Amino acid sequence: MRLCGCGLVLLCGPAWAVEIDGTIAPGEWDTATAIDDFRMVQPLTGAPASQPTRAWVMATPDGLAVAFRNTQPPEVPRTRQKVRRDFDEQVDRVNVFVDFDGDGRTGYAFTVSSTGGIADEIITNESQFSSDWDGLWRHAVAEDESGWSAELLIPWHTAPMRDGSDGERTLKLYLARVVGSTGERMAWPEASFERSRFLSDFAPLTVTQYSQSLLAVTPYVSGLYDNVGGDSQGNAGMDLFWKPNGRIQLSATVNPDFGQVESDDLVVNFSATETFVSDKRPFFTENQGIFEYTTPSDFSQLLYTRRVGGPADDGGGASDITAALKLNGSLGAAKYGLFSADEAGEAGRSFHALRLVRDFSTQNLGMMMTRVERPFLDREASVLGVDHDWRPSARWNVRSRVFGSRVEQDGARTSDLGATVWADYEMDRGWRQQWIAMHFGNELEINDAGYLSRNSTNYLHWQVSRRFTDLPDTSRYASTDWRWRVSSNHNNRGQKLNDQFRMSREGRLRDGSYEYAQINVNSAGISDLLLRGNGIVRLPANFNAYYEYERPRKGRWAHDVEAELFGGGLAGNDRLGGSLWYGATYFVSDAFSLNAGAILIQRPDWLIWQGADNGDLVGAFDGKEAKLLAGLDWTIDPRQELRVKLQAIGIDANARHAWRFDPAGNAIAATDTVEDFSVRNLAFQIRYRYELAPLSYLYVVYGRGGFDRSTIADGVDEALVDSFDLRDDEQLMVKLSYRFEL
Repeated sequence: MRLCGCGLVLLCGPAWAVEIDGTIAPGEWDTATAIDDFRMVQPLTGAPASQPTRAWVMATPDGLAVAFRNTQPPEVPRTRQKVRRDFDEQVDRVNVFVDFDGDGRTGYAFTVSSTGGIADEIITNESQFSSDWDGLWRHAVAEDESGWSAELLIPWHTAPMRDGSDGERTLKLYLARVVGSTGERMAWPEASFERSRFLSDFAPLTVTQYSQSLLAVTPYVSGLYDNVGGDSQGNAGMDLFWKPNGRIQLSATVNPDFGQVESDDLVVNFSATETFVSDKRPFFTENQGIFEYTTPSDFSQLLYTRRVGGPADDGGGASDITAALKLNGSLGAAKYGLFSADEAGEAGRSFHALRLVRDFSTQNLGMMMTRVERPFLDREASVLGVDHDWRPSARWNVRSRVFGSRVEQDGARTSDLGATVWADYEMDRGWRQQWIAMHFGNELEINDAGYLSRNSTNYLHWQVSRRFTDLPDTSRYASTDWRWRVSSNHNNRGQKLNDQFRMSREGRLRDGSYEYAQINVNSAGISDLLLRGNGIVRLPANFNAYYEYERPRKGRWAHDVEAELFGGGLAGNDRLGGSLWYGATYFVSDAFSLNAGAILIQRPDWLIWQGADNGDLVGAFDGKEAKLLAGLDWTIDPRQELRVKLQAIGIDANARHAWRFDPAGNAIAATDTVEDFSVRNLAFQIRYRYELAPLSYLYVVYGRGGFDRSTIADGVDEALVDSFDLRDDEQLMVKLSYRFEL
């Protein structure tokens, strides 16, 4: 084998099959490439690894095989906590990150804890992680007095891959190990997601080219009993996955059942901005990375798959999906993705997307189109976007997006454009700079298929940051990261939304804890969303300050705290509100834990629009909100888990003022009656899951919940307690799915 820089340019020698049992047997990995130059990346010092770590990588006909040997002396405590799939707890673990095409577009992350728990994620946009995807791969761990070992086998059918040349392919690789008791991360190569570039900094690895074909069919049956309505229903459908060769991958679903085996978090939203909810449905998360097209605006994307099967256009509840299809592949150096989904019924919609990307060494160029047909609304919406990622040097990373929309409805047509530029510059001694510019036109509309929190935006910001990693041994902190930002935001009509100065500090403590603090100082400006098109609201200057602290498990306890102090509304900083969160987890054993937490929020000048019938009428409320979360996690054995999740919200709002607004946005006291109100919301779920075989599950889920809003405000404590009486829905669902590989 031959080494070149931090990359493995050639991996040669015969490819032997390995036994994935966690034990690195003598001679088993002799023909593999050995890697022991692990460097500290958390804290990001680049120093040699604090604990001896060695890895082996080998291409086999069955997949990419990776092994780790992690030395861990007795003075470094081991974490023995059992974790569920896609865990985020801070425990001893190893990571294998693979970019199969080596173009910096999409990476796949595979994580194994020292107790055998696993997580898998997709990485896009350099450092954007999504844990919604579940892959099929093998793993095993073993432990002894001097440390622990892990072995992984990642099949070649995990993702579509471009063809190599001369019987070889070049992928990119990143290996990491985390020590749970300290939070230290050591990795090869010396790349970090704390930098602006992560995915494109992986080390190149040339391996023998193998190709695997796979045909998998996953039928399901489910039954649901509604204890409120007294009726029951059954359902059946099928998912199909076909990879005929290395270049092409097809997935399809017929009559999918998207019952709530994973419950979403409760949110009560009175704002004009839609709440973003990630997608956990298997078909929509399978190799979705090719369709990544985002902008710096929070959560924005051209294809937001929660639209499919979302609320129907006729207001009749969630839509049923007839079928959906996704095709990913490559043609030479270009990659493509096709997506199509159809909903049932007269109000059903049709969703379509096309994605093309091409890598040019230091640049990536892509194009994406979406189209949605909504016959019930006589509406057709199309979006076309071009994206360009440029890495002119090791210090610079520049991402550009230009996209436009065209909407035809009831014979009328509207169209507009959006464009963003995001530039990061890595300097010496931990200094960095960042520039972001965004323009979204007044008529830009991508939300038929995508997600954009608001259009009509012209935004600029400049940020300078410095990371401190050379702290003395006596410091509580292993590293700190300071950031200073100035920004200006106007709508596309020339009105200033606000200017802002932000200062933040992120700290990683030597005991593995995490700390974050931030303060924003906002200028006076206007809100053009609050009145939903009925005018603007002029708002005074305000500020907000936020603090967060997370302490990982020590003994039987883990804790986290969040606190915020903020101004806002028409009162600005004259009436300050705040919130306080405390959460704790108690570990009865390594496999069984109980968690509980509560947040209290006070909004002394909470502005809420009073609805379309009232035009520009806004109520100013003294609002109080309490939210309770509780649950348990029990890993019964490697195949069985039981989860209980409770969320309850109580809101009490007392009306203080009624306001209307003149054309300039100035508040005018109104004589209209604005009523007090209270809100109660409940979600409770008990979920048992048994893994029959890889990606084959039996679910038994009991759920209960409800929502109520009334004009009686008896106090936030009463609203929270009364939420436990809600019973709008009470269901028992059983679902069985089994994956057959043909």
